[in-house]
Amino acid sequence: MAYDEKVAELLRKAFKRRRGVEEKNMFGGVAFMYRRYMCAGVIDDMIVIRVGPDEYENALSEPHTRPMDFTGKPMKGYVYVEPKGYKSEKDLKNWIESGIKFVKTLPPKN
Repeated sequence: MAYDEKVAELLRKAFKRRRGVEEKNMFGGVAFMYRRYMCAGVIDDMIVIRVGPDEYENALSEPHTRPMDFTGKPMKGYVYVEPKGYKSEKDLKNWIESGIKFVKTLPPKN
């Protein structure tokens, strides 16, 4: 799978001021790691957000989302957000914050 470089650049800009974020090639796309855990990424023209199991159903109730299922099997806790779902800067920021919020609940990695 490929990823849309313009979408990746949107995420790079959104993460620019946040410490501890690394960019990594994953899933045939690009992932943004916070505290060494994936919190967001880009596959094709969609963003991937790791919302965690508790917020998964809430995230899927939002417009322009669907389960992350690039292997054919949904990955619970991860959602795809289509371009219309992150069109505004505010929407993109909210999605990113959802990913950061979940990763903050995870134990530190060594």
